[in-house]
Amino acid sequence: MRYYALACDYDGTIALDGKVDEQTMAALEHTRNSGRSLILVTGRELDDLMRVFPRIDLFTRVVAENGALLYRPESREAIALAPPPPLELIAELQARKVAPLSVGQVIVATWEPHETTVLETIRDLGLELEVIFNKGAVMVLPTGVNKASGLLAALNELGLSPHNVVSIGDAENDHAFLRISECAVAVDNALPSLKARVDWVTARDHGAGVEELIKRLLADDLRSLAPSQVRHQIALGKRDDEVVSIDSYATTILLAGPSASGKSTFATGFMERLREQAYQFCIVDPEGDYQQLQGAISLGDSRQPPVLDEVLKLLEQPNQNVVVNLLGITLEDRPAYFEKLLSALVSLRARTGRPHWLVIDEAHHLLPTSWSPVRVALPQALHGLMMITVHPDHVSGAALSFVQLLIAIGPTPKETLRSLARALDRPILPDPPSHLDTGEAVAWWLSSEAPPFVFESIPPQGERRRHVRKYAAGELPPERSFYFRGPKGKLNLRAQNLSLFLQSAEGVDDETWMFHLHQGDYSRWIRNAIKDDELSQEIAQIERLNLSPHESRARIRERIELRYTGSA
Repeated sequence: MRYYALACDYDGTIALDGKVDEQTMAALEHTRNSGRSLILVTGRELDDLMRVFPRIDLFTRVVAENGALLYRPESREAIALAPPPPLELIAELQARKVAPLSVGQVIVATWEPHETTVLETIRDLGLELEVIFNKGAVMVLPTGVNKASGLLAALNELGLSPHNVVSIGDAENDHAFLRISECAVAVDNALPSLKARVDWVTARDHGAGVEELIKRLLADDLRSLAPSQVRHQIALGKRDDEVVSIDSYATTILLAGPSASGKSTFATGFMERLREQAYQFCIVDPEGDYQQLQGAISLGDSRQPPVLDEVLKLLEQPNQNVVVNLLGITLEDRPAYFEKLLSALVSLRARTGRPHWLVIDEAHHLLPTSWSPVRVALPQALHGLMMITVHPDHVSGAALSFVQLLIAIGPTPKETLRSLARALDRPILPDPPSHLDTGEAVAWWLSSEAPPFVFESIPPQGERRRHVRKYAAGELPPERSFYFRGPKGKLNLRAQNLSLFLQSAEGVDDETWMFHLHQGDYSRWIRNAIKDDELSQEIAQIERLNLSPHESRARIRERIELRYTGSA
């Protein structure tokens, strides 16, 4: 389910001449029975609203006074979201004969043509207040208080994101809360300026228009409106002069390419744009590549595995993004941990619609070909998912069945595309590009007959030192680890990261150390496994010098710690 709440304006939307008819109330009740929350967002004062609308209990939360008051119908608690109006303002408006004049817990309201007097009074008193208009009504509120701020307060209490809300309104003061909602709808009687800025306009007016929206909401969770919802699409890059973007909800991506090809950079830029639009994401980070990702809290490190309950507690907050760092979990235990995490995230999504995106790095380790979703109650279509891998054909076929879009990065995109095509047992037509320049990627929509195409990706705004923690304290697979074996192969000391390499270097005998030094093994490992050509060249220079075991150890340690372990 995408939409977990329906937010409605009152006057001019669910109500005509201040009253809500029985059919509209029945439709609202059906919405609540579907498991969705109902939120009423109105400019009316609470006492006035309860007088004209006795079925306020239909709503899970009520935002009154144009965003300044939050009411909980179940407990009958009212919470002011801003300070009360200044007494000098009320006295001066009365002295200037502004009438009618209504004073709520926060709001001060009157009607046109008193707007000029109200503005002059605020100016003369030097107050920090703003005036909001609503079809002839003139409302005075503290700066920043509006229907959007009130709706966010209600959603925060309910643990929901505005990206899981559809909202409907009719007037000027509805712009704010419609704008922050994932789907914005106007009834047919709405002002033209509002109609021009929403995702959809109902064919009918007032309560009948709300019923029309509810019918579509309950029928298909508004999937039929998805083509018109372009406000929240996520940009991937540019193709010629056109933006390449994806649906922010119903997309599953496989990001593939060889090591050091730019996958982490692409994913970081993608998550930056998710964060900019306030979509919540959770990234499963097996090798510590995203520990310094801005706008996210990282749980776990090389010494401490991430605690599942702590991950879920953070994700209960709609605006909190999380990096689940698996460095402290052995390679053998990571798939089991991930299965528990995935099950918990699926349950959280079923309840709240969040996290909106799940990013799985090193997917071939966490979702290997042997993986089956039997023990995890997955939905039929796992949306909002990005899997990142070096080997598409090493990823579970069950996981690949969710993929809609393949993005290939690196110098050999044809091999990456063919790898996926083999795993899916399908051809690529026509022949894909065989070469990419830096910053380019290939996109292939698997459900389309269109061929793969090249686009220029959007780089992340904040650069980070890639792979520092992964190589300093993570766990490289056996085939990429360094082995101290010595001239006769008597040893087999494995170093699966740079920290262990330095520890082992201090412990091995001089003969073993110098054997690998003279062979050029250290610089070769740094170049091939760590993918750091600059450091490899520095160490190669040390290998060529006629240094003692003690001096060569010290110099290599210095160069590695300067670039890696010191930062880690």
